[in-house]
Amino acid sequence: MARVRYGARTEAEIQAARSASSKLPDIWSTGVVAVWESDPDTVAAVLPPPLKPAERPLVRANISKVDLPGYPLGAGSVAVAAVHDGQEGWYPLVMPMTHERALIGGREVFGEPKKLGEVTVERDGPVVRASLARHRIAFVEVRGTVEGPLPLPEPTRKTDFYFKFLPAVDGAGFDADPVLVHCVRNEKVRKLERIAGEVVLRESAYDPVADLPVRRLVEITIGEKTTDQKGRVAERVSAQALLPYIHQRYDDPQQILDGPPQGSV
Repeated sequence: MARVRYGARTEAEIQAARSASSKLPDIWSTGVVAVWESDPDTVAAVLPPPLKPAERPLVRANISKVDLPGYPLGAGSVAVAAVHDGQEGWYPLVMPMTHERALIGGREVFGEPKKLGEVTVERDGPVVRASLARHRIAFVEVRGTVEGPLPLPEPTRKTDFYFKFLPAVDGAGFDADPVLVHCVRNEKVRKLERIAGEVVLRESAYDPVADLPVRRLVEITIGEKTTDQKGRVAERVSAQALLPYIHQRYDDPQQILDGPPQGSV
């Protein structure tokens, strides 16, 4: 009988897939990173408990392109500085990806707020333009001119905070208590340059990062880096406390509160 592709995989096939994913070579990306100080009250307002604001109300936009074999990937994020249990890190509000493969793993495994979107990184000589767009709105655009090289940083460890949860089947809360995930990335940089430029935030009902205005631009850089990542559940969190923030994850939060429509398949 021909193999039934929806059928169960063998233990050997499962182990082979795990082994292959654990031996991936370094994948280098070219990306623009912009960091700015925003309004402290606004930054605090977007942080679900138990996350707390960092000492500085920083916002970071990361816009990258990755030359993966066979399917170039655009990946980005907009995150705010946060602290949990003494650990400093970043809480991403939105993470546009240009391919479903990159989106699904991050959302289902780590709880990353990934959405399909458009990611642009362009360089023409010293002139650089990078943007994140969804629904035909470039809600973040970084543009400027490369001024020169920067010293390469030592390999660093960075932490992102995510909330992993499943909306309840009946539309009331969650199926189980949500968890707060610490995702730790080891980052190596092989090229880094300084950009003199600006960050433009455009109004979008779906990605309202314009609510985090640029009060003071800290830096804009363009560089080449590679990272690996591992996640761990830091703690289970209050469903009641997280529920007011789950709209951050969806374009239409009503969709997860209504339950399945009658006659859906």
